[in-house]
Amino acid sequence: SVDLIVTLQCKDQPGIVHAMTSSVLESRGNIIENQQFTDPTTLDFVMRTRFETESSLAEVEKILGTGLGRFNPKLSFRPVAQKKRALILVTKESHCLRDLLYLQELGELPIEIPAVISNHGDLRALTESHSIKFIDQSGADKQASESQIRKLITEEKIDLIILARYMQVLSSEFCNDLAGKIINIHHSFLPGFKGAKPYHQAHDRGVKIIGATAHFVTKDLDEGPIIDQDVAHVSHAATPEDLIATGRDIERRVLSRAVKDFAEDRIFIVGAKTVVFRN
Repeated sequence: SVDLIVTLQCKDQPGIVHAMTSSVLESRGNIIENQQFTDPTTLDFVMRTRFETESSLAEVEKILGTGLGRFNPKLSFRPVAQKKRALILVTKESHCLRDLLYLQELGELPIEIPAVISNHGDLRALTESHSIKFIDQSGADKQASESQIRKLITEEKIDLIILARYMQVLSSEFCNDLAGKIINIHHSFLPGFKGAKPYHQAHDRGVKIIGATAHFVTKDLDEGPIIDQDVAHVSHAATPEDLIATGRDIERRVLSRAVKDFAEDRIFIVGAKTVVFRN
């Protein structure tokens, strides 16, 4: 039997859930998980259904396509065993990359990582110690670097780009072409400290809470749909170095969670925000 995840997104209307369950039944499927949500602002309906079936993927696609066609939905089908493929982009900081590689090696992050790309050589040894190809783009201009990344996306059938503390701004064109397929991690404070040394600025202002946000990348810097966030309370006694260490810990956790959600087809972009189905 095949273990499948099907996602659906369309305008809300009566009968979608019934059509989905009937189609799954018709394809000799047994539902294991089902989650749905209607966004009250956009009236978008989203649904994630996981089921086991004796039918082939082609049969399931045909039956569900017919059974749900009248709703004009955006449908995706993926066997659970078929892992999503991700490219990781890094600069010099290793904490996020280290965590992703570790979790993937443990089998807790269901992705395949064909390569790590960097605009510096610093993280080569770490990457290669996990038997993953390291591509050093030091000195390459934005256009050359992005065209090499595009080539890899095609060659390696990449589903996701992960910016694991990648300190370069991607071009608007690149962000638009890969909308919904690039995840970034960003420190997020109140107030939002822009520019260099945000943790030092935060320390100077005596912040009591620090955090991080994982979000999809759009051409508007750090303003894409938010996937996951977390915070930690800090006290007046914390030094800038303490804040950086706490920040690192939050950043790596939030990014790994967002990547896992993406890898398991749990994220839907609805308007300018996301719906994320967690168990």
